[in-house]
Amino acid sequence: MSAQPIGDPQTILRALPERERPEFLRQYRQALEAARDDVARYRDLGQLLHRWSLIVVVANRPGYYEAIEAARTGPGVPLGEAVRAELARRR
Repeated sequence: MSAQPIGDPQTILRALPERERPEFLRQYRQALEAARDDVARYRDLGQLLHRWSLIVVVANRPGYYEAIEAARTGPGVPLGEAVRAELARRR
C-alpha cells in the first residue's frame, strides 16, 4: 500500500481493514446523502474521502491497533490533570 492518500470510495473500501469498513460505509453514505441534498456539502464528501484515505495508510501499518489499545488502557495521566499541570508549570 502506497503512503499517498486515495480519494476513490471503492479503492478506500477495498484497502481498509475489515473492521473499519462498516464505519466508513456509514459515514460515506451519510456524506453522500448530504451532498445530494445540498451541493454546498459536496466539499465535505471530498474531505471525508481524504480522511479515510489517510486512515487506510495508518490502519494498515503493523502495530496500529495495538498502539491504539495501549493508548486507551496503558498507564497515563488523565487529560484534565495533564492540562492543569502544564498550565501550572507555565506560570
